[in-house]
Amino acid sequence: MSTKLKCLLLDDELPGLTYLKMLCEQIPELEVVKAFNNPEIFLSEIPKLDFDICILDIEMPGINGLQIANLIQNKPVIFTTAYKEYAADAFDLNAVDYVRKPIKKERLEQAVQKALNQVRNKKNTKNFIRLNTDKGKAVIPFDQILYIYTSPVDSRDKVILLGDGTSLTAKNYTFSVLFKELPEMEFCQVNKREAISIKTVAYFSSDEITTRIKHPSGKPMNITLSESYKDEFMKKVMR
Repeated sequence: MSTKLKCLLLDDELPGLTYLKMLCEQIPELEVVKAFNNPEIFLSEIPKLDFDICILDIEMPGINGLQIANLIQNKPVIFTTAYKEYAADAFDLNAVDYVRKPIKKERLEQAVQKALNQVRNKKNTKNFIRLNTDKGKAVIPFDQILYIYTSPVDSRDKVILLGDGTSLTAKNYTFSVLFKELPEMEFCQVNKREAISIKTVAYFSSDEITTRIKHPSGKPMNITLSESYKDEFMKKVMR
């Protein structure tokens, strides 16, 4: 997993949002994906964005930060607010932290570290991935995934070969999104269109990987190892 958390920011007051973004950009563990000052626009765009965490103001017109957190319960949230009376509600929602305004960089850094630990721990304890597939919603154990490749039918989709010889198609996923949910050292993208489980590697050279996956003919499957992915592959296979 990357050491950076991709975050979305939401505060309806532009001066506060600008200040929050400035602070976040000074924290090495954070990457600001997008900043919003309108909660409705925020909710309409989050399905299209790749992010790990949200930093939300609570007091906003129309829909407040607590209500928004209820709608994105699969992502960690840090609340920011000038009002202490929301603290109990925030922690009832399992918020990572509750940072009082005016926000100090040191206090925000503490909250970000909590979020980073939470994301790492969640990733380390999971042993499966949930995906939308051509067969419906699927729960796939990590150890069943052998090989992932870009669908020849639709490049937005990824075909996943499983240990029992079956396959399914993950609908509308990029490799980067999939790899955020897979154990970092157990899977590796090896070229622009293909990724493998490290356990399938039998032999490798500077530009080719021979896998333990068999073609119907009985011959092992060989995969091209592209130069741009070689360093990452070597780091994982030689650990």
